[in-house]
Amino acid sequence: MIYFKLPFNEKLYSTDQKPGTDHVNFHSFDGLRQLSFEGDIIEADPAQFEQVIITNESVQKDDSRFNPESKDEYLQTLYEVIEVIKENELPKIVLSRRKIFKDFDHIDYKESFNNMCQTYPNAFRYLFNDGENAWMGAFSEVLGKFNKITHEFETMSLAGTLPVSEDWSAKEIEEQKPVSSYIRNILEEYAENIEVSETYDHISGNIKHLRTDFKATIEPEDLDIIIHELHPTPAVCGIPKDFCKKNIQQFEKFPREFYAGYIKIETDDTVQYFVNLRCAKLHQDSVHVFVGGGITAQSNPEKEWTETELKSEAVLKNLVIS
Repeated sequence: MIYFKLPFNEKLYSTDQKPGTDHVNFHSFDGLRQLSFEGDIIEADPAQFEQVIITNESVQKDDSRFNPESKDEYLQTLYEVIEVIKENELPKIVLSRRKIFKDFDHIDYKESFNNMCQTYPNAFRYLFNDGENAWMGAFSEVLGKFNKITHEFETMSLAGTLPVSEDWSAKEIEEQKPVSSYIRNILEEYAENIEVSETYDHISGNIKHLRTDFKATIEPEDLDIIIHELHPTPAVCGIPKDFCKKNIQQFEKFPREFYAGYIKIETDDTVQYFVNLRCAKLHQDSVHVFVGGGITAQSNPEKEWTETELKSEAVLKNLVIS
């Protein structure tokens, strides 16, 4: 079972679960796992969705035995990561953590999803439960969008995070630049004329990011290669990609699973890829919220911790708890 809404689109979609096609695919961060939902994409009846039973008992118990990372543990890891960045003169490494929430008797996941949809109308919003995995998310970073008719490909550079009311500092501005350079360098291998927007504020609930848009005309046979090269982007991994992925596996306490992976949605006219960022893994007795941030040589560990706390509220504040 999966339900989702596209950015700036309040229609509710699902799949018809007929075998033979799978137009909705979730890819893990490490690229080793893929979760597919059978069938063609169909518009779902909101009234029917309201009758769907999505309870704590319909998802699995938490048998991961993960203990939440304390603030002191996370700060210590941040200091170590900053040393690696300085020693290797890296632009950034993205470090993440799980915030494990257990203080509840019952969560209404259906109403929680409705809340996420209302809070983030500019995001890709989803809720799924395949019997083994149950996840919910709402995020607005596009890894790629391909028009099958015009062959136009779009993507974005999204980096830096602050509360909406705060002003950008040199740290966030510098963090966003290598993300944009990375994307441009990849697209130049497959397209001659690349349109690049000015960098502007991207508002997402109570936080904002720096965003730059890219457009190019590509050959259809190059699409999968471009997506493979773009993922994971510096916004979720770092630069250089392979070195940062290795360090992420070393420093992070938990596997990312589908967090910071991507979701592929294919229709007759388009193929869209969304980065799975503002998301949570759902259990009967816990919710695992995944959050992270770009770490640079100028990062302040206390501020980075606060940023992850702020990001976790994007999910937690929308949960309907009893």
